[in-house]
Amino acid sequence: MIANLFLLAGSLFVLVAALGVLRLPDLLMRMHAATKAGTLGAGLLLVAVAVSAPETSVMARAVATFVFLLLTAPIAAHLIAHAAYYTGAATLWDRTSVDELAEDMDQWPSWGPEASTE
Repeated sequence: MIANLFLLAGSLFVLVAALGVLRLPDLLMRMHAATKAGTLGAGLLLVAVAVSAPETSVMARAVATFVFLLLTAPIAAHLIAHAAYYTGAATLWDRTSVDELAEDMDQWPSWGPEASTE
């Protein structure tokens, strides 16, 4: 019974993440939806697996996978978002009113082929 609730909740969060990827207007918002709701949904699904199969090895793998997701998904999304913003691939939505990262662009080091070779 409790595993069914975790399966339902996890599935709903994964559905919200998928809808966010489809419906949100720019790359950074879509990445936010995919990492936050997707990670929580996958974690709830892993909890459901651990509850439904109460073996030590299954629970250990579910916990290890969830910890790995919690550690890697937000960091990877942050780095990809910074790279996309820096290269200009992430154009912001026209209704975005605050762009705090634009103020720091002149302080960023130059990377890539256009960087000076001093």
